[in-house]
Amino acid sequence: MPSLDSQNIDTPHETRPFRDHGHMDVVTLGDFTLGRGTFEPGWRWSEDVKPIAGTDSCQTRHTGICVSGRMTVRMDDGAEGTVGPGDVVLIEPGHDAWVVGDEPCVLYDTGVAAYAKPQ
Repeated sequence: MPSLDSQNIDTPHETRPFRDHGHMDVVTLGDFTLGRGTFEPGWRWSEDVKPIAGTDSCQTRHTGICVSGRMTVRMDDGAEGTVGPGDVVLIEPGHDAWVVGDEPCVLYDTGVAAYAKPQ
């Protein structure tokens, strides 16, 4: 049966704070989850999310788009890249990441159903 459901990301279903530098706003509609991550300058996964996740590296598969700021991602195998505004990303599990520069990095991400959610 067709349906329509919507929720504005500015009034998310939940907000998951990072340890010190930002948060993830999360909207879930049925089995679809979208997050808007605001990663403030100084944010680093291994410092701000690792204590929440309890894993050595990020084990979430991220798919999304960066709309502002810059973030560098380093995979567990050493591969590294930086994303910025307009970059569409697919980041497989097994990585660390950090904000580059003095501007918050904002990413929309469909891979956040369990991201930064206390275990």
